[in-house]
Amino acid sequence: MPTYRDEVVVLRTHKLGEADRILTLLSRRNGKIRAVAKGVRRTSSKFGSRLEPFMVADVQLSKGRNLDIVQQAESLGSYGADIVANYDVYTTASAMVETADRLNEAEATPQQYLLLVGGLRSLARGEHPERSVLDSYLLRAMALSGWAPGLTECARCGTVGDHDYFLPQLGGVTCSTCAPAGSPRVARDTVDMLRALMAGEWETIDAAPGRTTAAASGLVAAYAQFHLERGIRSLPHLESYR
Repeated sequence: MPTYRDEVVVLRTHKLGEADRILTLLSRRNGKIRAVAKGVRRTSSKFGSRLEPFMVADVQLSKGRNLDIVQQAESLGSYGADIVANYDVYTTASAMVETADRLNEAEATPQQYLLLVGGLRSLARGEHPERSVLDSYLLRAMALSGWAPGLTECARCGTVGDHDYFLPQLGGVTCSTCAPAGSPRVARDTVDMLRALMAGEWETIDAAPGRTTAAASGLVAAYAQFHLERGIRSLPHLESYR
């Protein structure tokens, strides 16, 4: 039975039988993987704790007919314990892995893997506000999937300028000519915040006032869910999105 190694993030798990689990993994080189970890729920399991959600591991798998089989697992990033210790951090991480799980195989690239690992690491270490980490992750994940929002020119006609509208269904900021009648205006500092989130300009992001951060978060959530074509279940549980 052929085997292979890869680096993976555990996105979600499901119980199987008495002691096994089915894992959904985002890998660095092989896209999304569904695999069985046999005996992982037993207390004697050597690698059960390494295959919990939000954990990053170097795994060896064998090819199966429907599901691959985990043979070995070595921890690369033990982020799970720090993430689950804080409810807001946990729900933020849940929204991130849920988004990653929505990727189809063509979109599950090494860049998506590295982006998710970096986001989970930042959450676990408390480097930045969790809401901003999520917003930056969502914008970048959408961009890597081919849905980069237009933030410097009108998403519809291409006119460069500081535009006052942001419409997810049109692909980003829009000029007054292209925005449908009745569209709500967006403050300039909110658009600047979206640009900073996309570029990872953390000094600007961390220094932004709460109203700007909240306004940008609402637009990011609307944009991501529009392109994912359904809601992200974890978002309503985040205090910053209520």
